[in-house]
Amino acid sequence: MTTVNETFIPPASSNIAEVRYEPDVQNLTVVFTGGREYTYYNVPATVYRQLTLASSTGQFVRRNIVGRYVYEQQ
Repeated sequence: MTTVNETFIPPASSNIAEVRYEPDVQNLTVVFTGGREYTYYNVPATVYRQLTLASSTGQFVRRNIVGRYVYEQQ
C-alpha cells in the first residue's frame, strides 16, 4: 500500500516556506523562504506530526530535526 505524500505550509513562518513528507520512506523535505531545500532521511511520522502542530515551525526544525537526521541539500 502506498501512502500519499503530504505537504505542510507553515502559517506565518518567516523562515520556512513549505515542508513535504514522504511517509513510505520517511523523508522530510524543508523548503526555506530563500529557496534552499533540504531533505532529511528516516524522520519518523510522529516527528512530522509534531512539526505540523508546533507553534513555531522554524524553532521545531532547529531543535528537533537539524543535527539529528542525515540530510542532503537539494
